[in-house]
Amino acid sequence: MWPILIVSIVALTVVLERCFWWGGRWFRRDPKRIEKVFTAIENGDTAEASRLSRSSRDPVLRMLWNGLNHQHSSLEAALQVAAGIEIKRAGRFLVVMDTLVTLAPLLGLLGTITGLIRSFSFLGNEELAVQAVTGGIAEALIATACGLGIAIFALIPFNFFTSRVSNLEFELQTAATNLEVMLQAHGAERHVAIETSTPSSATRSSI
Repeated sequence: MWPILIVSIVALTVVLERCFWWGGRWFRRDPKRIEKVFTAIENGDTAEASRLSRSSRDPVLRMLWNGLNHQHSSLEAALQVAAGIEIKRAGRFLVVMDTLVTLAPLLGLLGTITGLIRSFSFLGNEELAVQAVTGGIAEALIATACGLGIAIFALIPFNFFTSRVSNLEFELQTAATNLEVMLQAHGAERHVAIETSTPSSATRSSI
Protein backbone atom coordinates (compact mmCIF):
# COMPACT_ATOMS: atom_id res chain seq x y z
CA MET A 1 0.00 0.00 0.00
CA TRP A 2 2.93 2.35 0.48
CA PRO A 3 3.59 2.72 -3.27
CA ILE A 4 -0.07 3.54 -3.83
CA LEU A 5 0.06 6.13 -1.04
CA ILE A 6 3.14 7.75 -2.59
CA VAL A 7 1.50 7.81 -6.02
CA SER A 8 -1.64 9.39 -4.55
CA ILE A 9 0.41 12.15 -2.89
CA VAL A 10 2.31 12.84 -6.11
CA ALA A 11 -0.94 12.92 -8.11
CA LEU A 12 -2.57 15.35 -5.68
CA THR A 13 0.49 17.61 -5.67
CA VAL A 14 0.76 17.72 -9.47
CA VAL A 15 -2.96 18.35 -9.98
CA LEU A 16 -2.98 21.20 -7.45
CA GLU A 17 0.15 22.76 -8.97
CA ARG A 18 -1.37 22.67 -12.46
CA CYS A 19 -4.67 24.07 -11.17
CA PHE A 20 -2.88 27.02 -9.58
CA TRP A 21 -0.79 27.57 -12.73
CA TRP A 22 -3.75 27.56 -15.10
CA GLY A 23 -5.71 29.71 -12.67
CA GLY A 24 -2.91 32.25 -12.81
CA ARG A 25 -2.82 31.89 -16.59
CA TRP A 26 -6.46 32.96 -16.69
CA PHE A 27 -5.64 36.15 -14.81
CA ARG A 28 -2.53 36.73 -16.96
CA ARG A 29 -4.57 36.78 -20.16
CA ASP A 30 -4.72 40.22 -21.75
CA PRO A 31 -6.75 40.04 -25.00
CA LYS A 32 -7.31 43.82 -25.09
CA ARG A 33 -3.58 44.50 -25.13
CA ILE A 34 -3.10 41.87 -27.83
CA GLU A 35 -5.67 43.71 -29.93
CA LYS A 36 -3.83 46.99 -29.33
CA VAL A 37 -0.55 45.38 -30.40
CA PHE A 38 -2.00 44.19 -33.69
CA THR A 39 -3.63 47.59 -34.24
CA ALA A 40 -0.25 49.28 -33.78
CA ILE A 41 1.37 46.84 -36.21
CA GLU A 42 -1.40 47.44 -38.73
CA ASN A 43 -0.71 51.17 -38.46
CA GLY A 44 2.99 50.54 -39.05
CA ASP A 45 4.04 51.46 -35.51
CA THR A 46 6.08 48.41 -34.54
CA ALA A 47 7.85 50.36 -31.81
CA GLU A 48 4.54 50.97 -30.06
CA ALA A 49 3.62 47.31 -30.55
CA SER A 50 6.89 46.25 -28.94
CA ARG A 51 6.31 48.65 -26.05
CA LEU A 52 2.81 47.29 -25.44
CA SER A 53 3.96 43.68 -25.43
CA ARG A 54 7.01 44.29 -23.25
CA SER A 55 6.97 43.04 -19.63
CA SER A 56 3.65 41.25 -20.10
CA ARG A 57 2.92 37.89 -18.48
CA ASP A 58 0.55 36.83 -21.22
CA PRO A 59 2.19 33.99 -23.23
CA VAL A 60 0.89 35.37 -26.54
CA LEU A 61 2.25 38.85 -25.82
CA ARG A 62 5.61 37.43 -24.73
CA MET A 63 5.85 35.56 -28.02
CA LEU A 64 4.86 38.66 -30.01
CA TRP A 65 7.44 40.76 -28.19
CA ASN A 66 10.15 38.24 -28.99
CA GLY A 67 9.10 38.21 -32.64
CA LEU A 68 9.00 42.01 -32.91
CA ASN A 69 12.51 42.25 -31.48
CA HIS A 70 13.81 39.88 -34.18
CA GLN A 71 11.65 40.95 -37.11
CA HIS A 72 14.64 42.13 -39.14
CA SER A 73 16.76 39.02 -38.58
CA SER A 74 14.91 35.75 -38.02
CA LEU A 75 11.26 36.43 -37.26
CA GLU A 76 9.96 32.91 -37.86
CA ALA A 77 12.68 31.26 -35.76
CA ALA A 78 12.16 33.74 -32.92
CA LEU A 79 8.43 33.05 -32.89
CA GLN A 80 8.98 29.29 -32.92
CA VAL A 81 11.43 29.44 -30.02
CA ALA A 82 9.19 31.70 -27.94
CA ALA A 83 6.09 29.60 -28.66
CA GLY A 84 7.99 26.42 -27.80
CA ILE A 85 9.00 27.85 -24.43
CA GLU A 86 5.41 28.83 -23.63
CA ILE A 87 4.01 25.44 -24.67
CA LYS A 88 6.65 23.60 -22.66
CA ARG A 89 5.80 25.70 -19.61
CA ALA A 90 2.08 25.02 -20.08
CA GLY A 91 2.63 21.28 -20.54
CA ARG A 92 4.77 20.89 -17.45
CA PHE A 93 4.09 17.69 -15.45
CA LEU A 94 1.68 16.31 -18.07
CA VAL A 95 4.07 13.40 -18.61
CA VAL A 96 4.01 12.74 -14.87
CA MET A 97 0.21 12.76 -14.83
CA ASP A 98 0.08 10.44 -17.83
CA THR A 99 2.46 8.06 -16.06
CA LEU A 100 0.38 8.14 -12.88
CA VAL A 101 -2.79 7.32 -14.80
CA THR A 102 -1.12 4.17 -16.12
CA LEU A 103 0.89 3.29 -13.02
CA ALA A 104 -1.81 3.55 -10.35
CA PRO A 105 -4.02 0.67 -11.62
CA LEU A 106 -0.93 -1.50 -12.09
CA LEU A 107 0.09 -0.88 -8.49
CA GLY A 108 -3.45 -1.70 -7.42
CA LEU A 109 -3.28 -4.94 -9.37
CA LEU A 110 0.08 -5.72 -7.79
CA GLY A 111 -1.43 -5.14 -4.36
CA THR A 112 -4.29 -7.46 -5.26
CA ILE A 113 -1.92 -10.24 -6.28
CA THR A 114 0.26 -9.91 -3.19
CA GLY A 115 -2.85 -9.86 -0.99
CA LEU A 116 -4.16 -13.06 -2.55
CA ILE A 117 -0.77 -14.74 -2.25
CA ARG A 118 -0.65 -13.82 1.42
CA SER A 119 -4.17 -15.18 1.90
CA PHE A 120 -3.45 -18.50 0.24
CA SER A 121 -0.31 -18.95 2.32
CA PHE A 122 -2.50 -19.40 5.42
CA LEU A 123 -4.71 -22.11 3.97
CA GLY A 124 -2.64 -24.84 5.62
CA ASN A 125 -3.45 -23.51 9.09
CA GLU A 126 -7.09 -24.25 9.85
CA GLU A 127 -7.24 -21.92 12.85
CA LEU A 128 -6.06 -18.87 10.94
CA ALA A 129 -7.33 -19.80 7.48
CA VAL A 130 -10.74 -18.09 7.50
CA GLN A 131 -9.64 -14.86 9.12
CA ALA A 132 -6.42 -14.63 7.10
CA VAL A 133 -8.09 -15.36 3.77
CA THR A 134 -10.87 -12.84 4.28
CA GLY A 135 -8.39 -10.23 5.50
CA GLY A 136 -6.12 -10.82 2.51
CA ILE A 137 -8.99 -10.59 0.04
CA ALA A 138 -10.17 -7.36 1.66
CA GLU A 139 -6.65 -5.93 1.37
CA ALA A 140 -6.49 -7.00 -2.26
CA LEU A 141 -9.80 -5.31 -3.07
CA ILE A 142 -8.77 -2.13 -1.25
CA ALA A 143 -5.54 -1.98 -3.26
CA THR A 144 -7.45 -2.37 -6.52
CA ALA A 145 -10.00 0.27 -5.55
CA CYS A 146 -7.29 2.74 -4.51
CA GLY A 147 -5.35 2.23 -7.72
CA LEU A 148 -8.43 2.78 -9.87
CA GLY A 149 -9.46 5.79 -7.78
CA ILE A 150 -6.08 7.46 -8.23
CA ALA A 151 -6.15 6.79 -11.97
CA ILE A 152 -9.62 8.32 -12.32
CA PHE A 153 -8.62 11.28 -10.15
CA ALA A 154 -5.58 12.00 -12.35
CA LEU A 155 -7.20 11.18 -15.71
CA ILE A 156 -9.85 13.92 -15.66
CA PRO A 157 -7.47 16.84 -14.98
CA PHE A 158 -4.89 15.30 -17.33
CA ASN A 159 -7.35 15.43 -20.23
CA PHE A 160 -8.46 18.93 -19.23
CA PHE A 161 -4.91 20.30 -19.04
CA THR A 162 -4.00 18.60 -22.32
CA SER A 163 -6.90 20.37 -24.02
CA ARG A 164 -5.77 23.67 -22.46
CA VAL A 165 -2.27 23.17 -23.88
CA SER A 166 -3.75 22.46 -27.32
CA ASN A 167 -5.83 25.63 -27.12
CA LEU A 168 -2.80 27.68 -26.10
CA GLU A 169 -0.80 26.19 -28.96
CA PHE A 170 -3.56 27.23 -31.37
CA GLU A 171 -3.62 30.77 -29.93
CA LEU A 172 0.15 31.09 -30.29
CA GLN A 173 0.12 29.73 -33.83
CA THR A 174 -2.69 32.07 -34.86
CA ALA A 175 -0.99 35.11 -33.33
CA ALA A 176 2.35 34.21 -34.91
CA THR A 177 0.76 33.81 -38.35
CA ASN A 178 -1.07 37.12 -38.01
CA LEU A 179 2.14 38.86 -37.00
CA GLU A 180 4.08 37.47 -39.96
CA VAL A 181 1.33 38.35 -42.43
CA MET A 182 0.91 41.89 -41.09
CA LEU A 183 4.65 42.59 -41.05
CA GLN A 184 5.03 41.25 -44.60
CA ALA A 185 2.08 43.33 -45.78
CA HIS A 186 3.47 46.42 -44.10
CA GLY A 187 6.89 45.78 -45.65
CA ALA A 188 5.34 45.35 -49.10
CA GLU A 189 3.38 48.58 -48.77
CA ARG A 190 6.50 50.44 -47.71
CA HIS A 191 8.43 48.94 -50.63
CA VAL A 192 5.74 50.04 -53.10
CA ALA A 193 5.68 53.51 -51.58
CA ILE A 194 9.44 53.85 -52.00
CA GLU A 195 9.28 52.72 -55.62
CA THR A 196 6.47 55.12 -56.51
CA SER A 197 8.29 58.03 -54.90
CA THR A 198 11.53 57.33 -56.83
CA PRO A 199 11.80 58.87 -60.34
CA SER A 200 12.15 56.41 -63.21
CA SER A 201 15.33 56.17 -65.20
CA ALA A 202 13.58 57.58 -68.26
CA THR A 203 12.46 60.62 -66.31
CA ARG A 204 15.94 61.16 -64.91
CA SER A 205 17.50 60.93 -68.35
CA SER A 206 15.06 63.42 -69.80
CA ILE A 207 15.85 65.83 -66.98
